Amino acid sequence: MDLVSMAASIMAAKAGALQQEVATSTLKSNLDAQKSTVLTLLGAGQQALSLANVGPGVGGNLNISA
Repeated sequence: MDLVSMAASIMAAKAGALQQEVATSTLKSNLDAQKSTVLTLLGAGQQALSLANVGPGVGGNLNISA
């Protein structure tokens, strides 16, 4: 193998490694976004608010079907 082809193969390997790193980072970002969306849809992750000092009926569910 001559010097030029060896250098080209090393550069190609480095470019491939960079592409793999970018792909892994993008995949992780997409998975985190999907996880956040699912948790939002399920209502998870919301901190429970304390309703100890409010009047009766405050913070309850509202029936809008009537």
